[in-house]
Amino acid sequence: MATYNKINDFVEQSWLGLHDMNTDQVNLYLTNVAPVATNTVFGTPAEIAAGNDYVAKGEDTGNVMSENPAGTAEVVATDITWTASGGAIAQFRYVVAFNETNGSDALIGWYDHGSAVDLADGESFTVDFGANWLTFV
Repeated sequence: MATYNKINDFVEQSWLGLHDMNTDQVNLYLTNVAPVATNTVFGTPAEIAAGNDYVAKGEDTGNVMSENPAGTAEVVATDITWTASGGAIAQFRYVVAFNETNGSDALIGWYDHGSAVDLADGESFTVDFGANWLTFV
């Protein structure tokens, strides 16, 4: 199971109004370089090369924030599947979330798959968010 890790700057920037998780477009991109909590913008770490069904700047999560009476807010997202087509997708281990809407492409967090992923032509990789992918308490 992939482990979620937050970007430190995401919390501060949320309080400063940079992120609106209900209306901003959140994308996921793939990298084989380990992110660190102090990264702040898209491209740090570097994205894998686009091609064979992987597009530059990744895929939109279709995120929507929902509030709960218990005092929490959850960001619900659509599962994303990449299927290598016409050749392999470049090796990756990490899936990074960033805010595509704001001008700085600010990072939100990342998932560590635990080992490198190689997708040969016809193979798929799915990011399964389940019921939610971020819970704010």
